[in-house]
Amino acid sequence: MSTVASALRDRWPAFAGLAVAVLTALALWLRHADAAAVVTASALVYLGAAALGLRWAAWPVFGVSFVLITIGFLVPAFDPSLIMIVLAVLLILYGFARGRGRPLHGLPLQLVAMVILAGLALIAARQDPALSAILVAFGLLAHAGWDAYHHRKDRVVVRSMAEFCMVLDTVLAGLVIWLTFA
Repeated sequence: MSTVASALRDRWPAFAGLAVAVLTALALWLRHADAAAVVTASALVYLGAAALGLRWAAWPVFGVSFVLITIGFLVPAFDPSLIMIVLAVLLILYGFARGRGRPLHGLPLQLVAMVILAGLALIAARQDPALSAILVAFGLLAHAGWDAYHHRKDRVVVRSMAEFCMVLDTVLAGLVIWLTFA
């Protein structure tokens, strides 16, 4: 197998994260939208996997958040962060009802991350573009660190999701700053 094919097979989550980051930045630039909802989505993915008790569920939760963010790009009056927060509340209720309060690095810690990141996203969405970009980039970079930690510990989400998100969050943070200040 060629080196390129081997790299694509082994690092597909990183390449997919890069592609989604570039496409998201392009959509942000074309629609003059902000990326605050992506920060909310980053926390929702982990929360969903923890609440459902299924590490692989991070991928379908990502799919739902991706669809919601896409609708937000296409329908200016639609706020995907608010819908994702409602989904988070439902997942939290379900998770605790199913006894997912332990271990602490699972649903309880993901709940704290969701509150912080969704709160940051809601604040960022209501600021001028420069401050919003800085807040969004900060939230994405903070979540990239979260991804790196979970990838190393192999907890909460499957490693492919942690790797995908780590690249997506890091690249998109840089692109958001570049698009805003270039």
